[in-house]
Amino acid sequence: MKLIQFGPYGKEKPGLLTEAGVRKDLSSKLARYDREFFNQGGLAQLAELKDSLDSLPTVADDVRWGAPIARPGKVICIGLNYADHAEESGMEVPTEPIIFFKGSNTVVGPYDEIQIPRKSEKTDWEVELGIVIGKDARYLESESDAAQYIAGYCISHDVSERHFQLERGGQWVKGKSCDTFNPVGPFVTTCDEITDVDNLAMELDVNGERMQTGNTKTMVFKPNYLVYYLSQFMTLEAGDLISTGTPPGVGLGMNPPKFLKTTDKIRLSIEGLGEQRQTCVDA
Repeated sequence: MKLIQFGPYGKEKPGLLTEAGVRKDLSSKLARYDREFFNQGGLAQLAELKDSLDSLPTVADDVRWGAPIARPGKVICIGLNYADHAEESGMEVPTEPIIFFKGSNTVVGPYDEIQIPRKSEKTDWEVELGIVIGKDARYLESESDAAQYIAGYCISHDVSERHFQLERGGQWVKGKSCDTFNPVGPFVTTCDEITDVDNLAMELDVNGERMQTGNTKTMVFKPNYLVYYLSQFMTLEAGDLISTGTPPGVGLGMNPPKFLKTTDKIRLSIEGLGEQRQTCVDA
């Protein structure tokens, strides 16, 4: 299944995307894709609705695509999780996952504008595989347990302001948590529709020029391991979002470095998870 949300920011309604690419309105059946929905077996209930989608209202083409999950309790990010990206950043491949957080209010829709922050010098792009947690997870006993705690996968655009992140002292969070810095979607694909999450092609273009070409097979720490690992330090709540790192090709790693500016247009995609498009504007 492909979970979507639609409507004005902060008032999104839930839906499903059919195999024909039609958005169907499920707001008469449930409120939103949030912690309560996932913890109460919502995905199983959705599966029962698949055969009756034709009878549900169709979402008009001009209605905004929202992030496909409600505002998550946590947005957890993994740094330097691609060996080739660590190399371009001039940093060693980590021996344990590098964990940092983004503000949960950074999550916006896949086609919303990206706001270049005031006083920004180095706003950068990062296409990432997102993991959506399907039920609360705490102290998982093994990596093999993790799969049953994953609801699905999505594109997560981990926009970053490198000057804020790396040159202003303190933790990375202030370079990661600017408004609009995490477009998500266009949909969450449930695990049963992903043949091999460890082998998905990824790409990102800026103004029609290819910047990132990668594959999840070069991840240092794979999705199941990340869920297991994180559960040793914190309770992962249903609906939480994990951004799993980016392949090479970010602006910071170029010679000379290249960063986003107002009017730039970004397109990014991950195999089986659709495509995002954003335009940069002044905050």
